[in-house]
Amino acid sequence: MNVQQIITDVIILGLGVFIALIAIYYVLKNDIQRFFNLKTIELNKESKAQILPLRLQAHERLIIFVDRINPSNLLVRLHQQGIALSTLQAGILNEIRSEYQHNITQQLYIDSVTWNVVRKLKDDTIAMINNAVQGLPADSNGIELSKAILQHMATITENPYDLTIELVKKDIQQLF
Repeated sequence: MNVQQIITDVIILGLGVFIALIAIYYVLKNDIQRFFNLKTIELNKESKAQILPLRLQAHERLIIFVDRINPSNLLVRLHQQGIALSTLQAGILNEIRSEYQHNITQQLYIDSVTWNVVRKLKDDTIAMINNAVQGLPADSNGIELSKAILQHMATITENPYDLTIELVKKDIQQLF
């Protein structure tokens, strides 16, 4: 046998193997594609099943957060007999910021519009507290601050804390 005959046989054999592999690929192409599609669907179902409890927990925690920063609840928790104005203000602001920092990661699991409303509610609550302090005389005490905040809350026609909780509930309902 000469070298030219060996090269020709190798090329023919290689071409035959190549054509056979292409034929097998086209015959099995739909099955291979279906297999990978099913795996993707299974992974999506598994990931959704794992994320759903986290999303529900995030909504629960945000409802608790909104309830805890509600001034009527804050004042009951933080008020002490004879507390100074500045001490109560600092305690309220510290409590709000601490609660917010504790729940900041929950934004991963909720709708961005809902998170923005919760964040704005926190900012508005801080501004309301600071405005109430500025509206009081310098010699005021914690009781007068509490009264000023609660009087301001009474003038609001729709409670923003209740509205925010309702928004979080609607966000939960979209999961189902």
